[in-house]
Amino acid sequence: MADVVMYCTASCPYCVMAERLLKARGVDDIHKVRVDLDPGQRASMMERTGRRTVPQIYIGEFHVGGFDDLSDLDRAGRLVPLLSGGSAAT
Repeated sequence: MADVVMYCTASCPYCVMAERLLKARGVDDIHKVRVDLDPGQRASMMERTGRRTVPQIYIGEFHVGGFDDLSDLDRAGRLVPLLSGGSAAT
């Protein structure tokens, strides 16, 4: 299973929904980077993703984006293959 990194905050409902979806698809371990606890991590997230909102999710080296992007990927049937180490391409 590919490594999953999620930039998040403690009070973000979209972060909770993203975690719930990932766990439903078999992800046991999500590396959470709490940007609310460390402003340097938020700056790093913004530099890496070009976005300022959370969650920002990486599966392996692929930047999924936020919860809506993750959900779209799942609905298109591309999330599980990506989690299994495949590509997000259709």
